[in-house]
Amino acid sequence: MALPESQIPPDAQHYLVCGTEDCEKNCQFYCSDCHQPICEQCRDEHQKNKKSKSHEVVPYKQRKRPLPVEKCKIHPKIKIELLCEGCQIPICSKCAITKEHRGHVFTDLEIVFAEKCSLWHIEITKIRSYFEPTSQDLKKEIAGDVTEIKKIMESIKTSMKTEAETVKKLVDIVTSDKIKQCDIMEQLFLQTFNSQNKKMQDYINYLNDLVKTFYGYLSPSNITQLMFALKSENLVIQPIPETSKQVPPVFTAGQCSKEDVDKLLGKITVPNTKPENRKIKPMETASTQLKPTGKQRKQDRENSDVKQTLSLSSSVTKVREYTVPGVDNAFHISLGKSGIFWVSDDWGDLVQTDLQGNQLQKIRTSGTDQGYQTVTQDGDLIYTDKRNKVINRIKPDKTITKFNKTEDWEPISIHSSHINGDLLVGMVKKRETKVTRYNKTGTEIQNIQKDNKRQELYKYPLYITENINGDVCVSDYDKHAVVVVDKSGQHRFSYKG
Repeated sequence: MALPESQIPPDAQHYLVCGTEDCEKNCQFYCSDCHQPICEQCRDEHQKNKKSKSHEVVPYKQRKRPLPVEKCKIHPKIKIELLCEGCQIPICSKCAITKEHRGHVFTDLEIVFAEKCSLWHIEITKIRSYFEPTSQDLKKEIAGDVTEIKKIMESIKTSMKTEAETVKKLVDIVTSDKIKQCDIMEQLFLQTFNSQNKKMQDYINYLNDLVKTFYGYLSPSNITQLMFALKSENLVIQPIPETSKQVPPVFTAGQCSKEDVDKLLGKITVPNTKPENRKIKPMETASTQLKPTGKQRKQDRENSDVKQTLSLSSSVTKVREYTVPGVDNAFHISLGKSGIFWVSDDWGDLVQTDLQGNQLQKIRTSGTDQGYQTVTQDGDLIYTDKRNKVINRIKPDKTITKFNKTEDWEPISIHSSHINGDLLVGMVKKRETKVTRYNKTGTEIQNIQKDNKRQELYKYPLYITENINGDVCVSDYDKHAVVVVDKSGQHRFSYKG
């Protein structure tokens, strides 16, 4: 079942039902006056009806969002429909004629809202097609880095443990060697002491024997013994043998600190290198890439300073074809309001026609096969007169006025911005070429002529338009290229495929 518009998210892909009562067909169009979605059949009936014949019917995606209905607090019976440019407040039509707003400029609040809606849709598209997926890619990259850093740190920990085990083994080996050395020293000391002990014991035994001898002299048993004793007056006691007191070894503890052990086990450091910023792919590379042919690759290398990618266009379905009387070939088309459009050929004929093929207006111009005409947000047609070097305006009431004079420059192509209403004009003068931006009042606000290398961007700007990012896209006849600059005039790329 199809959902009503109020129940559908603004960025959802959906099947929208026609707003006409008892019609459940797929909505493809929108009546700006009725604020109602309608299908193709109901649109045709809508435009045949006398009451709604003059209503503005546009493709659904180009619809104007309805304003919230709110009554003026000062004039409760009147709806708020205007924006006072001076006070920057919403007001009703009656407030506009009061002395508080005398001399102020007023804008239709619906137009202001529609312009903002257009910009918001652009921003939503940017977020959905570039910023969000790019951020998700970076998030995945960060998750990969988390896994990688865990692996690296685990490897470092393993290496540290291995190093510690090696040091422990070396400590055990050295300790074992030093203990063996102690054992040898102990044996040497014990041998020395045992030798001294034996020497002293031998001397003591010698003294005991001598004492016994003296005691025998004291009590001789016969004259022979007495005479022997009397003859031993020169008997000398041997001196006590000398022994040396050994100097014991002293253990000097090694001067080993935590820092020394830390050095032995190596150290972990972060290289003194500035971290690289994660690569964020530029917005223009966020789309599907075209694979260029060999010839195109050669042209790209020779003629493009910047690598660019182009997105594949969505499939195009033929909806309807129109016969335009009064033109030889349809070289350029500009869509006006309520299904009115302008078509120009290469003979200077500029024709206004409706969807039924009825010629509403025809004028003769000096234009040929260029995009020399465009329709503004207000529904006015602006076209260039290269012969007289002027830009003209045709109001809905068919009055023709001069919008601007281009002095020595010959205006050959023009485009009215759907974003802010500025006019972009391609102009030539002898060997010079430029694209000039004018605001709605005709004031020159920008000239786009050369790139950063001071090279001419254009040779003959045949057609001009803008993309969704506000980039200025020029089809240059002599360069055989589409030259794209951003809204500030900086060259982005040239496509010669």
